[in-house]
Amino acid sequence: MTLQEYDYARERPSKLAASCLLLALTMKNLGGWTPTLEYYSGYRSQDLHPLVKRLNFLLTYQPHDKLKAVRTKYSHRVFFEVAKTTPMDMLKLEEKLKS
Repeated sequence: MTLQEYDYARERPSKLAASCLLLALTMKNLGGWTPTLEYYSGYRSQDLHPLVKRLNFLLTYQPHDKLKAVRTKYSHRVFFEVAKTTPMDMLKLEEKLKS
C-alpha cells in the first residue's frame, strides 16, 4: 500500500520494511523488537515508532474504493488473508510500543 502513497517515497526501504515488521509483530502479539532484530536491521525500536504509527494510520483510514485489486489479492488464503486483518487502535498501539 505504501508504494502508491507519495508520503512514503522518502523513507528508506529498509526502515519501511523494519517498521512494517514491527507493526505486524505488535498486531499479532508475537513479541517486540528483539536485540537480534535491532542488530541485523540497524534500527532501534524507538527509531521506528513514528513510522509504525503512520503505517497503522494508513491501514485504519484507507479509502476502500482505492486499491481494490491489492485488497482482493491479499484477502486470499494463499496470502494468509492479511488484508482482512483489522488495524490496531491507535491508543493501544501507542501503549504497546512504549512497553
